[in-house]
Amino acid sequence: MMQAAEPSAEERAVIEGRLGRNGPIEDALASATAALSGLSACAGIVLVPKREPVLRQLGFVQLSPSQALVVMVGNDGSVENRVVDLPVGITQSALTEVGNYVSARLSGLTLPDAQARLTEEIIAGEAALDQAAGELVSRGLAVWSQDGSRRPVLIVRGQANLIDEGAAADLERVRQLLDELEGKEEIARLLDRARAGKGMKIFIGSETKLFALSGSSVIAAPYRGGDGKVVGVVGVIGPTRLNYARVVPMVDFTAQALSRLMA
Repeated sequence: MMQAAEPSAEERAVIEGRLGRNGPIEDALASATAALSGLSACAGIVLVPKREPVLRQLGFVQLSPSQALVVMVGNDGSVENRVVDLPVGITQSALTEVGNYVSARLSGLTLPDAQARLTEEIIAGEAALDQAAGELVSRGLAVWSQDGSRRPVLIVRGQANLIDEGAAADLERVRQLLDELEGKEEIARLLDRARAGKGMKIFIGSETKLFALSGSSVIAAPYRGGDGKVVGVVGVIGPTRLNYARVVPMVDFTAQALSRLMA
């Protein structure tokens, strides 16, 4: 029923011009999202491809008899830390031994691969770790694996576009939407529904609990990697009264441009 209009040459040039191939892919995704936001007068959103961290080093520092600080250094130089519970009887010298084992045997692996190798070596009796130490390494690796699967990697640009003349009459609903955008989890779950589809998805107002409150809609399309598999989702959030005929093809074109970039 909708008579869609293709993006103009100028609009296509703006979007493609922001997709520089030099630098981190996240920078290109953020720039394309900002361009889409500006052209559509909506908030631009993009779900970034999830990357498994590659382990360089895992260290443990005992904080108390029952807890330790786990420090993970990734191959990209990133450093993160978490607090984990310790098995009964673990000492600082044992923690040092565990750290040395990880650096020697599991460095260069993604976290799931490191966990799998550790499990194989323990079962085969090849791991130079006792049961408590093996449990501790597995627990430390699991912290990041679980965090990575739960943490949405979402870039949002142009939130100010959501505060227009129509929104001024009900700023509380807009505030709720902006809070959701800040938290990102609910938006990321919604975009995951678009990731599972083969093409464009449009979520209008009352179709979702989140947007029933704010009177907003989402237009989203998946983009693909070099192997043809969906790796992320790009789209916009705007009022339900937005110009779908103009914005839908714009989102679709951005998804195609991102797919070319990722190829």
